[in-house]
Amino acid sequence: MHDLTRRRLLQLSLTIPAGVAIGGCLRDKAEAQAGRETSKPAGPSTGASAEPSGPTESPAPQARPSAQEGATMNTRPIPKSGEALPVIGLGTWQTFDIASTGDERGPVREVVQRLLAAGGRVIDSSPMYGRAETVTGDVLADLGAIGKPFLATKVWTRGGPEGIAQMERSFQRMRTQRMDLLQIHNLLDWKTHLPTLRAWKEAGRIRYIGITHYAHSAFEEMEQILRTEALDFVQLPYNLEDREVEKRLLPAARDAGTAVLVMRPFAEGSLFQRVRGKALPAWAADFDCTSWAQFFLKFILGHPAVTCPIPATAKPDHVADNLKAGLGRLPDENTRRKMIALLG
Repeated sequence: MHDLTRRRLLQLSLTIPAGVAIGGCLRDKAEAQAGRETSKPAGPSTGASAEPSGPTESPAPQARPSAQEGATMNTRPIPKSGEALPVIGLGTWQTFDIASTGDERGPVREVVQRLLAAGGRVIDSSPMYGRAETVTGDVLADLGAIGKPFLATKVWTRGGPEGIAQMERSFQRMRTQRMDLLQIHNLLDWKTHLPTLRAWKEAGRIRYIGITHYAHSAFEEMEQILRTEALDFVQLPYNLEDREVEKRLLPAARDAGTAVLVMRPFAEGSLFQRVRGKALPAWAADFDCTSWAQFFLKFILGHPAVTCPIPATAKPDHVADNLKAGLGRLPDENTRRKMIALLG
């Protein structure tokens, strides 16, 4: 049973009653590292902190109606505009860095097709992700879906002219005239890039602007930026294993009216290792949860400051499972406490 893949687990869960679904399949290497943002260009770097996350709890969100067949994905408003955003998105780190031709494209095309068919919209990429921006644009063109997703990418270089040139390439690769969200990747040269992003937003080339970082050691600076720069979005790491952002960053985002995208929702695959061979608790049905992936994603969505987790995958069955976390009810504060205790 320890050698089950997640694909096999999903097949089994269709025949096993709720509360008895077997946990324990691990994602493949690429998906396990989805959301990792550790590569950096030349220049000063910020290392990841080893500081453990604390058990800080967030207010209970309002429960959603039970999930039903054919239900529409839940949405949350972008605080700065009120625009409704579907609550489960798609990351592209490693999983979309694939050959431009051949069999690799088929599963990725189906992943995007399933995302859009289920009501998902957010697709997040970066020039740091190799061919991911190009693959995203090509797949959308193949599907006749240019203009349908909420496209997000990043600027990841030093210098004003260099940043402008990089952003222009991202627009071309993703086949868009207007980017929904442009973020400053890992805060790299953010004081230089932020005026450019604001000017492009004013000109209508960008709809929203934001920042990202993966490292605990950057959180203090991120909080200061959130409280002083009136950004639309922040992207940060958050999951059942790493809850450090609950202490200050999520409250800062809430106070500033900043939308939150969540990277590393599965702790780079670590969460699947921790539940390997374990049954999904019966009480998961109380918030319309039928798999461990949904369990982990619904925990994140249980925090009211979160707008949209963006798990990365190139596997159609995985994205189908992930998207179900956007349906139905969410765990309240007491249930989230039980979820934390369950993983010990």
